[in-house]
Amino acid sequence: EVDFWIIPIIQGFVQIEELVVNYSDSSDEDKSSPDSPPQEPSCVDDVHPAFLVALISRRSRHRAGMRYKRRGVDKNGNVANYVETEQLIHVHNHTLSYIQTRGSVPVFWSQVGYRYNPRPRLDKSENETVSCFRAHFEEQLKNYKKQVIINLVDQTGREKIIGDAYLKQVLLYNNANLTYVSFDFHEHW
Repeated sequence: EVDFWIIPIIQGFVQIEELVVNYSDSSDEDKSSPDSPPQEPSCVDDVHPAFLVALISRRSRHRAGMRYKRRGVDKNGNVANYVETEQLIHVHNHTLSYIQTRGSVPVFWSQVGYRYNPRPRLDKSENETVSCFRAHFEEQLKNYKKQVIINLVDQTGREKIIGDAYLKQVLLYNNANLTYVSFDFHEHW
């Protein structure tokens, strides 16, 4: 009876676009020239040349906060600034979905101060972190079955302490449904 008064909302982003793929043999220069006459979109099978693409990002209500003020995991396994982004592609009566999640490293850590890039610190011991780390990934695996963790933390600089704690927790958790990959942007810069 109160549904009329309830408005479903998300903290996030939604965009849906129709994309037309032109498979003609003309070169990219011909397609982009302002002097070229517009061409009818065509597809390999000419059935339905349009792709419907949706991007939906949903930010968790748990541990949302400003950067440098909200970091790490809480006692319930919620990580700071967690976002789930789903990409949907609909073509030829088929819908494909790809989901990516992101959030703060699920250990107890923080950064104090407002200066640019304050030094991170661990706030609790490895043993105190285990149950919360486990709670975080048990929820992730319940929702997504398998996950590839891509650790983007600087592996050699001031963030090394956080990256090392993350890897240690992954090794302690030892779950075959998690794949851990460390990717250091500084190494590939």
